[in-house]
Amino acid sequence: MENKVLTPQEDFDWESYANGDVQSNEEKQQQTELYAGTLNQVKDKEVVMGKVISMNKREVVVNIGFKSDGIIPMSEFRYNPDIKVGDEVEVLIKSQEDKKGQLLLSHKEARNSRSWERVNQALENNEIIKGYIKCRTKGGMIVDVFGIEAFLPGSQIDVKPIRDYDVFVDQTMEFKVVKINQEFKNVVVSHKALIEAEIEQQKLEILSKLEKGQVLEGLVKNITPYGAFVDLGGVDGLIHITDLSWGRVNHPEEIVSLEQKINVVILDYDHEKNRVALGLKQLTPHPWDALDANLKVGDHIKGKVVVMADYGAFIEIIPGVEGLIHVSEMSWSQHLRVAQDFLKVGDEVEAVILTLDRAERKMSLGIKQLKADPWENIDTKFAVGSKHTARVRNFTNFGVFVEIEEGIDGLIHISDLSWTKKIKHPSEFTQIGAEIEVVVLDIDKENRRLSLGHKQLEENPWDVFETVFTPDSIHEGTIIEMLDKGAVVALQYGVEGFATPKHLVKEDGSIAKVDEKLNFKVIEFNKESRRIILSHSRIHEDAARKTANAETKEKAKKESKTEQPQIEKTTLGDLDALASLKNDMIAEAKEKLDAKEAKKD
Repeated sequence: MENKVLTPQEDFDWESYANGDVQSNEEKQQQTELYAGTLNQVKDKEVVMGKVISMNKREVVVNIGFKSDGIIPMSEFRYNPDIKVGDEVEVLIKSQEDKKGQLLLSHKEARNSRSWERVNQALENNEIIKGYIKCRTKGGMIVDVFGIEAFLPGSQIDVKPIRDYDVFVDQTMEFKVVKINQEFKNVVVSHKALIEAEIEQQKLEILSKLEKGQVLEGLVKNITPYGAFVDLGGVDGLIHITDLSWGRVNHPEEIVSLEQKINVVILDYDHEKNRVALGLKQLTPHPWDALDANLKVGDHIKGKVVVMADYGAFIEIIPGVEGLIHVSEMSWSQHLRVAQDFLKVGDEVEAVILTLDRAERKMSLGIKQLKADPWENIDTKFAVGSKHTARVRNFTNFGVFVEIEEGIDGLIHISDLSWTKKIKHPSEFTQIGAEIEVVVLDIDKENRRLSLGHKQLEENPWDVFETVFTPDSIHEGTIIEMLDKGAVVALQYGVEGFATPKHLVKEDGSIAKVDEKLNFKVIEFNKESRRIILSHSRIHEDAARKTANAETKEKAKKESKTEQPQIEKTTLGDLDALASLKNDMIAEAKEKLDAKEAKKD
């Protein structure tokens, strides 16, 4: 066997060998490179993924594949209370080594560095994200989303109205990003959108199974003045106030309450609008079916007034069964009234059944029938010529309606109010509510009408006036009213006369005015129409005419005594006499013409 000669290694490090280090520099370099290959190469301010390897109430230890692990405060993970060992999280390398050689990491800063990118991505992809509700604010809540403070409107927390917002503070919930304002860096999120999506799916399933007449259990979720909304498990239906009870309901809260579980029947379903009409009263028998089968027209029944209207009152006989007393069936009186004059809500009344229709479920009642009809013995109690005290109820242009007693109304025509006064409207003579003495002039029993008079309580003074205001007699009068056609003149005894404008001309040519007191001549007196035609101008015109006639006669007399040898003078005298006679005839004809014109006026 050939012996092999060994020679010493020229670069052998005997000093290291003497110290016990048997590795060469090359081996050390190789080992260093091999170790460095097992570690991640990281840089400060870089965002990397790490794995949670341990955690407690205060800290989370994260391994990023570096030579040491990083420690992050637990508060940076409060938005994610479900974090656990093994979860991967984003971290930002704040420093590879602090003074103690510790790797410094931050999860919060890592989230912030990518927050806007991620929140925009969540909106674009309709992604469901988690957020931490930090506090309340005006109109909603502040939510931490990827380290950004987003706004959660109160209306977007839940599908149901929220009564206590504070219960959501410090809660982690899922959200959808619904709006981003890039200019102002505002983010709006919604939790309601997630619920609605889930409910919509449930709703479609429920709606596909709905049928008319189906009875379901629901939860009263909202009450309004017009009805109650019921949640049928994702689908809302409305019970209208009229379908809550067979009886009268003033407000739905009288029948149901919030969060109450009730059975309802489906009355109708609009597939296009997804509206469900529900009923509650339909689950019980109709009260009309329980109404006494022996009740008939003419029977007396008792009930309570539940609703009042101007035209009548609704009386509840039993819950759900009502009858109407029309205002015309409340009193025998014929003048206009409203139902509130007789009854009010809550009154207990007795009434007579006038009509009864069980098929249509309608009943009409009357209370005036409880008393005798006052018109049955009208001929004896209120005979023609009898005198009574009545009360004024109403006015018309042609007269006064009065009530002698309840159910007995009558009319005093405006011409039967006074013998002497010219009354344009009854309000000039009396007033509503006042008492007035009347005489029965005529009875129309078939139409229930009485003709009454007031002036007939006194004798007709025009029989006496006929002897006082004779034609051509002169009386003092005062002008009390000026009209287009003339003036109304007040004479003695309360009588009024009338003078046309041409008979108001005074001697100086001026026209008489209101409140002037003058003498007037009677041109015409008509007792039947109670009319006196007067003239002031006729007085001074007649006086002037008499003076002129007297002067003419005196002149003629003087001329007749003087001899008139010449035929021409005698002829002239005769002509003057004829002229005087002619003037008298013209004046007489003028008087007759004025009298005719006054009648026309």
